[in-house]
Amino acid sequence: MRMDKNVGRVDRWIRVIIGLALLSLPVFAEGNLKWLGLLGLVPLLTAAVSRCPLYSLCGIRTCSSEKAK
Repeated sequence: MRMDKNVGRVDRWIRVIIGLALLSLPVFAEGNLKWLGLLGLVPLLTAAVSRCPLYSLCGIRTCSSEKAK
């Protein structure tokens, strides 16, 4: 199975911002909310590899087809 990119440039930056914001939760939050910060690793990972498994399931592609290969 070929792993084509399906996350575009703007989408990647949004994921990085959201990921970093979630990772900062342990610094600013108290109690159980600190563990939610680990969820920030998911958008950072999908931004790093330019591939989102959920987008693949839904048939969504935010990058141009020329750069996806």
